[in-house]
Amino acid sequence: MTSVPEPINWKRNLYIAWLGCFLTGAAFSLIMPFLPLYVELLGVTDARELNIWSGAVFSITFLFSAIASPFWGALADRRGRKLMLLRSALGMAIVMALMGMAQNVWQFLVLRALLGLLGGFVPNANALIATQVPRNKSGWALGTLSTGAVSGALIGPLIGGLLADRYGLRLVFFITALVLFICFVTTLVYVEERFTPVLKKDMLSGRQVFASLKKPRLVLSLFVTTMIIQVATGSIAPILTLYVRELAGNIQNLAFVSGMIAAVPGVAALISAPRLGRLGDRIGPERILIAMLGLSIVLLIPMAFVQSPWQLGILRFLLGATDGALLPAVQTLLIYNCTNQVAGRIFSYNQSFRDVGNVSGPLIGAVVSASYGYRAVFCVTALVVLANVVYSWWSLQYGAARIRLPGE
Repeated sequence: MTSVPEPINWKRNLYIAWLGCFLTGAAFSLIMPFLPLYVELLGVTDARELNIWSGAVFSITFLFSAIASPFWGALADRRGRKLMLLRSALGMAIVMALMGMAQNVWQFLVLRALLGLLGGFVPNANALIATQVPRNKSGWALGTLSTGAVSGALIGPLIGGLLADRYGLRLVFFITALVLFICFVTTLVYVEERFTPVLKKDMLSGRQVFASLKKPRLVLSLFVTTMIIQVATGSIAPILTLYVRELAGNIQNLAFVSGMIAAVPGVAALISAPRLGRLGDRIGPERILIAMLGLSIVLLIPMAFVQSPWQLGILRFLLGATDGALLPAVQTLLIYNCTNQVAGRIFSYNQSFRDVGNVSGPLIGAVVSASYGYRAVFCVTALVVLANVVYSWWSLQYGAARIRLPGE
């Protein structure tokens, strides 16, 4: 008589994946406060060239991540998601260590591109948890998981700045590599996945993946929504400090005030994501998605008319609360509309759209602010989100009035 294997402890996997997302989020953001300073250390001293190189080394990681994500997603569907988590954590640890030994800016640029190619811990963690968690708890689980990367991204710059001031820039890269290696070890030891490898000849092609979906247009609209969410977040990033200076004048603690205003959306997202995810499990993630997109428009427009930094900070805190629900709602809808067989690739495609948003958002913000001023950025961003609300509402109406769970 064959014994039935015990079910996978998906809650333990969720908590370990949360820790991994936290560590990778912290590792990536540790070096953000001094990225231009490191470029300068590598020999770029001209002010104009420094701006160009800083933008290039920042953006190239997202660009190459967008290119590589579908490949890693296909491999995850063939070989398993845990293997992709291990590959990502170990690969990024090695690249980070090499960054600390870079001798010129070209080496650094290539390594930043390689970091994008080898990344993908967070989308694979989402795919792993989404395929193991009971469907009626998907919103809560993915909302909780999203707080890991957000928490790491919030605390990383603070720790990175302190370490860089005390121990120098290069050492931070080696500390970051150690953090990622710890992520690799905890994933190796504690994450459980029962996965039967799929032969390459049995894998679905990209066209067959979309043909297997019951509502491919809805899934595509969710990809676009992910991109727009990142565009809306990133468009404000390049001008935030300058906008705060315009509102407050040349105050002595400009960097601190700007940093606080930059951080408050993340704090709000930490609070709201699990709660709104649980609410989405009850009333439907599609309702949460449309409501929070609409509310974000209502919050973006007044930002163009604020008269003080504290007014901007309050609005950004409220905006962060809406943002905390958006990506988990999208991810929940994605897992409702695809099979476990293709979940890795669906989440990797979604990551590619997210990376495109990460690249294009700051560019849009910079162009609009240069042509029409800082306040115009918020109005243009609100218009982009409004167009997406209409598109998402139409897609959800076309795809399904209500997503049905198994057993309903």
